[in-house]
Amino acid sequence: MMNGFAAACERLLSRLGHALEHHPRQATAAIAAFLLCGGGAAFGVATLDPSPEHIVVRQVLEEVAPLAIDAQLAALENHDLNLFRSDATRASESVEALLARLGVDDAAAASFLRREPTFRRQLMGRSGRSVTVETNERRELVKLTARWVPDTGGSFTRLVVDRAAGGVFVSHVETAPLVASVRLGSAVVRTSLFGAADDAHVPDAVVTQMVEIFSSEIDFHRDLRMGDRFDVVYETLEADGEPVRTGRILSVEFINAGTRYNALWFQAAGRKGAYFTLDGKSLTTSYLAAPLEFSRVSSGFATRFHPIQHQWKAHLGVDYAARIGTPVRTVGEGTVEFAGVQNGFGNVVIVKHGNLDQTLYAHLSRVAVRAGQAVTQGQTIGSVGQTGWATGPHLHFEFRVNGVHQNPTLMAKRAEATTLSAELRPDFDRLARSMRLQLAAAAREVQLAGN
Repeated sequence: MMNGFAAACERLLSRLGHALEHHPRQATAAIAAFLLCGGGAAFGVATLDPSPEHIVVRQVLEEVAPLAIDAQLAALENHDLNLFRSDATRASESVEALLARLGVDDAAAASFLRREPTFRRQLMGRSGRSVTVETNERRELVKLTARWVPDTGGSFTRLVVDRAAGGVFVSHVETAPLVASVRLGSAVVRTSLFGAADDAHVPDAVVTQMVEIFSSEIDFHRDLRMGDRFDVVYETLEADGEPVRTGRILSVEFINAGTRYNALWFQAAGRKGAYFTLDGKSLTTSYLAAPLEFSRVSSGFATRFHPIQHQWKAHLGVDYAARIGTPVRTVGEGTVEFAGVQNGFGNVVIVKHGNLDQTLYAHLSRVAVRAGQAVTQGQTIGSVGQTGWATGPHLHFEFRVNGVHQNPTLMAKRAEATTLSAELRPDFDRLARSMRLQLAAAAREVQLAGN
């Protein structure tokens, strides 16, 4: 059998050689057309012995019959081309408007979603919730998936709407864990800190954390300079591969007026985590720098002309200008000593910290705690308002030590004596080395972008 096959191959090669010798152009075109149309030959060469005198060459020739074009087109006709698109909800839009933005033209789907209780409760009237749709070639809805994150916990909720047999829609709700991923960011301040973050696609929540971490060392209201820069490594919590929430800053470096500040998050097993410099100095403070995450000081701790009493008086606190409804948080853990109405302060909350310290939060539009309640650092205790003697919406904040008013802007400098033990130092140093490399990688991104 092999002899017959070899003879056939020799005859074919002979004919090809004859054709190439007498009709080279036509033979080349014929071979090319044969290969393009799907016919071809597969040749395998196997070396059995590296010595040239023992090389054995085997040739295998196999004809391949291509599928007819009409048959291929007919097969494609039997397949639907489904399209996928994702976007975020907007608070003011209807179901039809949302579907139109997602490329869906399906009255039955819109009707179902208007009646679907979870969709109505969790997506309508809310902004920023992720929605993914799958549509067929007629722009009819095949599947819709919506995702959102509850206020607490490490999981997210997924609403799935499917088109079942007969075009009937069915829905169900699932819960799945969020997945943390690490991201790098770097930016140079040109106009503002938030503007720099926007240009670098760094979330505002990261900027807020960064301000909090360095608040006892940098006055971001007064000391920010054009040309300041930051490099940051932070967590992003993802649902089905899409970012839905910003996690914790893992490490950050901020250069302000030529001075370099850095921090990293370190948490040993079974212990409370905290921020340290890369050299191991604790950045944990007894109090947060301010009762609002990021706001403007409209009146400081000094003598001023009172806007209502029209006389010069000592201003025994700090006023923060903010919109009505802005959350107000306690700057330190303690116990609510008073929660209610108090003369010109309007709605007010007073928190006692330890034996000597007190903080006061006045002109609130809403009080979210009660007297005797224990509160933790950063817990929301109310909202900014304009109650009592107030000419505009703002928070009046006071800090007292043994009944004596102190400058609230200096309280964050009262650092706790948090130190690293000799046992934890090797683990910390390993993490610090890793974070230095990641911060350097983040810095290179800005350098490359600038070039």
